[in-house]
Parts: sequence; structure tokens; C-alpha cells
Amino acid sequence: MTRRGRRGVWPAVAIAATALVLGIVTTGLMAASGAFHRTAPASLRAGGARCTAPAATGAGVDVTVWDSGRMMTGPNRPAPSTGRPGRHGMGMMRLVVHPTTVPAGKVTLRVVNAGTVAHEVIVLPLPAGRAAGDRAVGSDGRVSEAGSLGEASRTCGRGAGDGIAAGSAAWTTVTLRPGRYELLCNVPGHYAAGMYAELDVTK
Repeated sequence: MTRRGRRGVWPAVAIAATALVLGIVTTGLMAASGAFHRTAPASLRAGGARCTAPAATGAGVDVTVWDSGRMMTGPNRPAPSTGRPGRHGMGMMRLVVHPTTVPAGKVTLRVVNAGTVAHEVIVLPLPAGRAAGDRAVGSDGRVSEAGSLGEASRTCGRGAGDGIAAGSAAWTTVTLRPGRYELLCNVPGHYAAGMYAELDVTK
């Protein structure tokens, strides 16, 4: 390499070294200020209430709801609504049911929120020829709850409430006839993000 070529390399090396030093200094200052350890917003933190659902009345169905937490663009931020059914959504959340088949009669849903934001579980009949996740999502990021048979959305309690806090449980008992049902979370954006499952009820 000629002297002239070497002269052209040194400014580039100096700029790279300066950028590296500035990056290290900035990271050190942020660490010292606690920026990497700040408490998350309340809506992202696990709720203080820890509880378990009581014994089931009739058949017991365990429902686990979860989300991808901080990977979301904001707490409970709705998924962009296209009006299309949930199966075409972002898939960042899940609602898992066990078992997926129960006998007709009284059914107790015991819901555990293993995510970082509030959720709920609504029970809706599933029309013939339709699959879970097929409901149209409105401009508000929700689906219609017409025909709802019950819900679990009260932190550490039975029935309807303001949502199940992260790390908590909720429960409800419903009477179901033989047929197909959809369990879903109807917090804005959650259905489109993948929070639905089918529950089959036999004779």
C-alpha cells in the first residue's frame, strides 16, 4: 500500500474508533443511570394478585392465556384491523384449552393468565361450518359478543370483571349443551393476534 493509500485509511480507522468509544461510554452512562433496569409500565407488569381457581363444578376445563409481552408494540395495543378473521392476524398471543372435549352440563373454566397484560375469556357458540378464529374483527379490534354464554374476566374471582391481571386466575361456570364453542379473548386486538380456541361438548 502506498503512503497516500495509508493516509486515506487512517481517517476511517479514527472515525470507527471514535464511534466505538462513544458507544461504550453511552452504554456505561445508561447502565449507571439504571436505564436498563427501569420498572415496566403497570400494564406490562405481572399483577400483584396471585390466586388459584377453586375446584371445578361439573367438568373442569383449564385455559391458559399468554402474550409475547414486550415484543408487542405497546400494552394491549390493538392489532391493525383489516376486518378479516382472527386466523389471519399477527399470532403474537395464544389461548390454550385442556381438555378440548367435555360432556354436556355444567362446565367450569379455570383461566390462568401466564402473560404480561390483562386478558379475558368469553364463551360463544361456534356456528356450523365455522372454525375458531373465523369471526370478523371490527374497527375497534373486537368481535361481536352476541350470544355469549359467560365469561371469566375478574382477577381472582368468578365471572365478568375488568380483565384478568397478569399472573392471576379467574373462573366461571357455564351450562353447555352438546355442540361446538369458541373460547376467545376480546380485549381489543387480542382475537386478531391469535387468542381463540375451540371447545367441543358431547352428549
